[in-house]
Amino acid sequence: MKDVTHLTDGWTLRHEGSDIPARVPGCVHTDLLAAGLIEDPFLSRNETAVAWVGRTDWRYDTVLGARDTAHERTDLVLDGLDTVATIRVGGESIANTRNMHRSYRFDITGRLDPTGTTPLRVEFTSAYTEAEAVRALVGQRPNAYPEPFQYIRKMACSFGWDWGPTLVTAGIWKPVRLEHWSTARLAGVRPLVTLDGSTGLAELRVDVERTGSAAGRRLTARARVGDHTASVDFDGTHTALIVEVPDAALWWPRGYGEQALYGAELELLDADGAVLDRWQRRLGFRTVTLDTGADAHGTAFTLAVNGEPVFARGVNWIPDDVLPSRIGPDRYRTRLTQAADAGVNLVRVWGGGIYESDDFYDVCDDLGLLVWQDFPFACAAYPEEQPLRSEIEAEARENVTRLMPHASLVLWNGNNENLWGFRDWDWEPALDGDSWGEGYYLGLLPRVVAETDPTRPYWAGSPWSGSWDHHPNDPAHGTAHSWDVWNRTDYTDYLATVPRFVAEFGWQAPPAHATLRRALPGEELSATSPGMLHHQKAHDGNGKLERGLAHHFAVPETGTAGFDRWHYLTQINQARAIATGIAHWRSHWPVCAGTVLWQLNDCWPVTSWAAIDGDARLKPLYFTLRRLYADRLLTVQKRDGRPTVVADNQSPEPWDAEVTLRRTAADGRTLAETTVTVRAGARSVAFAPVPDELLPDAASANEFLVADAGELRAVHFPVRDREFAYPAPRYDVDIVDSGTTGVVDVVVTARTLLRDLLLQADRLAPTAVADQGPLTLLPGESVTLRVRGWDGDGARSPAAVRDALFVVNPPGAYG
Repeated sequence: MKDVTHLTDGWTLRHEGSDIPARVPGCVHTDLLAAGLIEDPFLSRNETAVAWVGRTDWRYDTVLGARDTAHERTDLVLDGLDTVATIRVGGESIANTRNMHRSYRFDITGRLDPTGTTPLRVEFTSAYTEAEAVRALVGQRPNAYPEPFQYIRKMACSFGWDWGPTLVTAGIWKPVRLEHWSTARLAGVRPLVTLDGSTGLAELRVDVERTGSAAGRRLTARARVGDHTASVDFDGTHTALIVEVPDAALWWPRGYGEQALYGAELELLDADGAVLDRWQRRLGFRTVTLDTGADAHGTAFTLAVNGEPVFARGVNWIPDDVLPSRIGPDRYRTRLTQAADAGVNLVRVWGGGIYESDDFYDVCDDLGLLVWQDFPFACAAYPEEQPLRSEIEAEARENVTRLMPHASLVLWNGNNENLWGFRDWDWEPALDGDSWGEGYYLGLLPRVVAETDPTRPYWAGSPWSGSWDHHPNDPAHGTAHSWDVWNRTDYTDYLATVPRFVAEFGWQAPPAHATLRRALPGEELSATSPGMLHHQKAHDGNGKLERGLAHHFAVPETGTAGFDRWHYLTQINQARAIATGIAHWRSHWPVCAGTVLWQLNDCWPVTSWAAIDGDARLKPLYFTLRRLYADRLLTVQKRDGRPTVVADNQSPEPWDAEVTLRRTAADGRTLAETTVTVRAGARSVAFAPVPDELLPDAASANEFLVADAGELRAVHFPVRDREFAYPAPRYDVDIVDSGTTGVVDVVVTARTLLRDLLLQADRLAPTAVADQGPLTLLPGESVTLRVRGWDGDGARSPAAVRDALFVVNPPGAYG
């Protein structure tokens, strides 16, 4: 069996002529932070003060121990280098690298000094230097952002995005090790996992590297999947074997069944039966198909798992930290569990980031989260010439092979917005015939997937209509991105279209108050304070927030005095916008087969489209998403111009929804009441028109509709909030001992209508978290809000709660 020496300790980083301790895996920014040589770039406007880091060359050093192994071969293995590096062993250059998304292996047999003093040095050239050199070589290409990220195979969003800082990293961002081996090793294992009736088939395609002395020697590949085995003898460098699993338990997406996973192992044995190398993964048996057939509505885009069509309740995922070496297994599990707890069943790994670590996909396997994986191309024209083309093919083949064992992975996607950009963003005349990436998305990448992982569908891009016969972002065909609403109009315009699959849409809001307080220490908060503007990366982002508010609310003063209400209303407006889109599109299942929110998470503290902010606090959008992505959703939608009760049932059981309808006055009086039954079959949507006597007048500022079905509630206001005669809010607050250490129950009893009541628990204490988001209460109704992390008995008072409670009702407006 091979021996492995992990190279984690003893590294230094060269800085201004001196060596400082370095952590591997890590990056230059984290090492400089640990040494106290830079300020935290996430705070205040420190990001600009550390821009020099990305334009500097860096050097990492360590010493390799003595070779104390009898193995024939020693390899230096580097799982990830960010990005342009020269590797020196014993002072001699052995390789140059230029791709963050690849791993590297080098034979250094005979290079280790017996005294254990062999130096290992990794010299990093600034990513800017490389990108600018490649740009000079291949020529300028259009780009949605001013940085040269498309000229280097590196995480694009480290160069900044409309939600991310410009922190251009360098460093050894994944593990490094020495592998000592003899005879042969497993160079690659590709499991093609399929079903033949009820029998699971795991076809393991094996690539082997041999030492010179082992050429032609008989070897054995022995495989096990669960309790089932197979083996094959071979004398070359490639072989394959199939393990059959009768009556295989199926892996299902969350909400559709169990996530059955089988332990899989492949061993490489010498002729005498000694184990030379071992590969271990978990495999899940399921089928994945993508329906892109033409129909009366256009061209479908519907994922089906094990033959069951799935409405994708999705979120877009960006790197959870702009310094990705800080993301570990626990953080992945926390964030993805939050997604699952919100009803999410699909996560799209966006193309401006990275291929995530196996830890990410392991959690998705466990939780039943379907993974849509973008190849790393986003928002730019990518040259197809060398030196990029060969790097891209090698990167794609490696990562497809690495990720294909994961049952959760169901779709490969060629790029983010580049096909759309070519058609609509004035790229075509600027390119004047130059390559821009089409050859990757429609040629190279589908070929790599077909050759390497033919068990999964490939789609050329998002958005993409399936061919150039239709506009790339035609909502009637394939995948669509809905960004005109956020950028130009009002979120009610989501109601104007029924896309086949909404792969991106979103609305901005600031992060939690405590997140802002930490990120902007000492700053007097206002919508236009220097720190707030620095942590707003979208073009005219605050202008769009204000215009979005103005459609619905009286816009608060944006200075310090009005900040708290501005902060609350922008967060509520975000949640309302997303609710408008998802509820509408869900109600059109199966014509619309999915919504993928932009975005689940943030990579630093920022005003953005995220549901979970950069300090991992849950925005009101998160709780709204939890309601919208529940199996059963009750809403009131317009059908044929008439308010209609919609019972949207994505559960496997029929739903006979007994819905109580109340036409209610602004002061809380019930003006009319009835009950209707809406019967929705499994995974279907049912409708019931609101009876005439329950309809509020279309222009009424004093009436609204309440629909209740068990614990589910939907409200329909005929006019916008700024036009409605809300009463001045009145409510009682009580604090109750929950009986659980560290948990407090806050009971709010409404004395008037309370629209979108929200407890911003982080205002009670930075560690405090409430279990519910915005709620609408009628007079006399109570809600218990469970708060965790509110430490300090002396601070627990109704007055403190009142300072952290917000409602849409303008104080004193009509009371």
